[in-house]
Amino acid sequence: MPQLALYTFGVLKTPLADPTPLTREFYERGESVYRKISEHPGYLGRAEAAGGDQGVLFDADWGAWGEFAVPAWYDKGRTAETTALATTLSLWTGLRPAFDAVYTGLHREALNRRYDWFERTGHPNYVFWWVRDGVIPTWREGVSRLEHLRDHASAPHAFTFHDPFTSKGTPTSVSRRPEG
Repeated sequence: MPQLALYTFGVLKTPLADPTPLTREFYERGESVYRKISEHPGYLGRAEAAGGDQGVLFDADWGAWGEFAVPAWYDKGRTAETTALATTLSLWTGLRPAFDAVYTGLHREALNRRYDWFERTGHPNYVFWWVRDGVIPTWREGVSRLEHLRDHASAPHAFTFHDPFTSKGTPTSVSRRPEG
């Protein structure tokens, strides 16, 4: 059965290593959000670096998720001291579980605060695509899909909640009313 890959990408206003309260708050909230999301029905897994050091993204070992990559428009630092981005790569059983996880609970609360932490870049900040069962999406594939979405709008190859597609490439919709 096909699985849904989700790549998210945001440019932070300050580097991850910044000691300010706002950056610490982002990290603390992020850790809570990840824990909650991992318990959500339909969540299958996400890319996690071996070692898990804060801010170490570019040189981390991501295992089957591949070499770390970012969109071409990211023009900030690439070291633990200068990296100013937040990104995820995850797998879901389908659109409804992903929608419910994103738009409810702790993640919804964090979304309401996103402009406290993230720059408004004018670029898409997430993309979905379908993968065959057992396939682990890679960071490079996530970046490629996000850039495709930016250049070509939603299509079966790369889409959003606003213009989603089934695993067979048919346009569909996701109700704004979360289940449960």
